[in-house]
Order: sequence, then C-alpha cells, then structure tokens
Amino acid sequence: MGEAAGTEKAPVKSFFKGFKAEFKKIVWPDQETVVKQTISVTAISIVLGAIIAILDFIIKWGLSFII
Repeated sequence: MGEAAGTEKAPVKSFFKGFKAEFKKIVWPDQETVVKQTISVTAISIVLGAIIAILDFIIKWGLSFII
C-alpha cells in the first residue's frame, strides 16, 4: 500500500532539458502589445469599478429610503 505501479520519477536532468525546450517555444509579445493590453485592462477595471460603486450607491440609497 502506498506504492503505485509504474510511477517512476524521471531524472532531474531530463526534466530540466524538457523544461528548457518548452520554454524556447514561448512567443513573447512585443512592447507595443504589452502597453496596449495594460492600458485596456486598467481602463476596463476603472470603468467596472465606477459602475459597481454607482450601483452600490443606488442600492444603499434605495434600501435606506425603504427602511
């Protein structure tokens, strides 16, 4: 019990060799793309934050009006 059949660990050297090969396949975005995506994410976050804040204010006002 506690031993699983066929679960031998790969040598560490083999793991890092495969890791290095996979790491070379990564296509990194250029600086212009990163800047555009960063601006987009920041703008959308600010807009959604404002929408949530407005909805929170309206709901709070409505509940205080009812109570």
